[in-house]
This record gives sequence, structure tokens and C-alpha cells, in this order.
Amino acid sequence: MNSSLDGLRREVRELCRAWREAGRYRPRPDAWLRSFDLAFSKELAERGWLGMTWPRSVGGGERSNLARLVLTEELLRAGAPVAAHWIGDRQIGPAVLRYGSERLQQEVLPGIAAAEHVFCLGMSEPDAGSDLAAVRTTATRVPGGWRIDGRKIWTSHAHRATHAYLLARSEKSEVKHAGLTEFVLDMDSPGVSVSPIVDMAGSHHFNEVVFENVFVPEHRVIGTVGDGWKQVTEQLSYERGGPERVLSTYPVLAELLEVADDGLLEEVGELVARLGTLRALCVRVAEAMDAGEAPVQAAATLKYLGTAFERDVLECARRATGSGVVDPGSALGEAILASPGFGIRGGSSEVLLSILAKQEARR
Repeated sequence: MNSSLDGLRREVRELCRAWREAGRYRPRPDAWLRSFDLAFSKELAERGWLGMTWPRSVGGGERSNLARLVLTEELLRAGAPVAAHWIGDRQIGPAVLRYGSERLQQEVLPGIAAAEHVFCLGMSEPDAGSDLAAVRTTATRVPGGWRIDGRKIWTSHAHRATHAYLLARSEKSEVKHAGLTEFVLDMDSPGVSVSPIVDMAGSHHFNEVVFENVFVPEHRVIGTVGDGWKQVTEQLSYERGGPERVLSTYPVLAELLEVADDGLLEEVGELVARLGTLRALCVRVAEAMDAGEAPVQAAATLKYLGTAFERDVLECARRATGSGVVDPGSALGEAILASPGFGIRGGSSEVLLSILAKQEARR
């Protein structure tokens, strides 16, 4: 890392420290999904830390993906409240920048960079789970655009979102990967309804979203009609290839480093070494993105190994308690209650292994 990136790292640490000491947030595991604070996101936006890799013409800062990696690593290590901007900044913005029309880019990207637009993901469905190729939500051509009908589930922060990314089936095909199209729609559109889903921790960030005869203008299509599978596969490399795949449990690991006794030192040391390797893989993904690539294989590898790493962090921390009894309100307790989702979001381990096998078969 160069001095510029070191300076950025110090700035982020100082901001998080100041907010934490002022009592403005409590460090939490899985903060990128569960800790929502629009004021904090706006503070980052004012410093030019949202959309920081995008062109200035759409509100970005034209910095590198390595710089963004430094920023996101420090926010996650601090357990900072970043959920309000995470989906738009990490995933939908880059997808719109890569495939969206100029009109759509101008309509969406400056709002994400200013933390004025909050995005949710309309991907998973009740009968399809995380198998995106099994999507049943339909998009039907109508004058001036499309009509959307269907149902999405496990949609984080849909009740707070201003916009949704939506994957829908725009034509029938015997090939399930064909005929999918990506859209951006306004969450206040007529026909959109949101119902809460409370998780095991008692928190509400998941929702079920129903779309009934929802109109989406033609220019809200992302990329090419019917080519959504290729596009969403590339988009998921943004989702899978970030440090949140290895640092969601960092507040737990930090506590473990302080309390681990001699009986656990070797195991904790191995975890720290694995984290170092995974961070190096994060750097490779960021460098590939700076080179204009969509690092599908490296991102899938990171997600697969990161899920196993985070599971092992929690298991080691649970043993460190001695009794195995965990306070649900502690960092470890919150992480354990969130952990069933670790292996599903961003693609199950089976899906990731399938991607890696297909990539290897093409060599």
C-alpha cells in the first residue's frame, strides 16, 4: 500500500473512533447488513467515500478499487453502520456503470454517491431460494416499458429503500439461464408492497416484497433485454469479492485475540494467518477490477473460503467461552444468530463450487 492509501486508512479509523466514542454507534458483526444509519452514510458521502471509483461525471471520485478496499476493510473492522449505502455502492452502482445507459447512469449514480438513494436487491424468490436461474417474477412488455409481477424474499432493507434492483424473466425459454432481464425500479411505485421478516435475533432487515402490475419505464432496463444471466453473474463478483466475506465477524475475532488462553493460541494463530491470505485475495480481486475485469472466479473462491473462515472464527470463539454459553446480545451471540445466512447470501457453497468447476472446465 502507498502513502496515499495509508493516509486514507488513518482517516477512516479516526472517523470511526470519533463516532464510536461519541456513542453514535455500537460496533457490531455483520454491520454491512444489519447496522443501518443513513446519517453515517451521508457523512461518508460528504467525504467522497461513496462511489469513490466512479467517474466524476456521475458523482464519483475516480479513485482506485484498492482505495475502496482500504475504506471498506476499516469500516468492517470497526463494525461501523454502513448498511444504508452498502448495496448501492458495492454492487448496483458498478453494474449500472458497466451496463446501464447514460440516462440511467445519470438518474441513479449521483444519488447513490450522495447517500440519497438506498437500494435493495430483488433476487431471491420463495420457490427459487438463491438459485437465480429459477426466477419466476415476470416482466411483460407494455407501451413505454415493462409490467412487473412476482414476489421476492429475504430482501434486506426493502422497507427503507428508495430503489430496487430486480431480476425478472422477460421471455419463456426451455433454457433456464436465458430470458432474464435486470431492472431498476422505484420502491414507491404503485403495486409494490413490503412485508417484514423478523430473524432469529429479533431484528428486522429482511422483507418479502410483492410486485403487482408494477410499471417500469424502458430506460430502467440494465443492459440488454434477455441477457440478464451473464450480467448478473458478473455483478455477483462485486458482491462476492469484497472484504465483507471475511470481515463480517471481525469484532468477534478482535475480542478472541484478547481472551484466548494458551490452549487456543495455535488455533487463533491459524485463523490470523488465514485472514492474511484472504485479505491478499481481496487485493487480487480489487486489482482485477481496476484492470476492467469482472473477476468471477477469484470472487467465488473468496466467498467460498471466506464462509468457511468465518464459521471457524465463531466456533473457536464459542469454545473460548469455556462453558459454551453465549449472551445473545454480545458480539459473538449476534454473529452466531446471523451465521445461518453466511453460507447462503451471495450464493451457496454448492453454487460457488459449480461456478469454479465450470471455469476450470473452460481452460
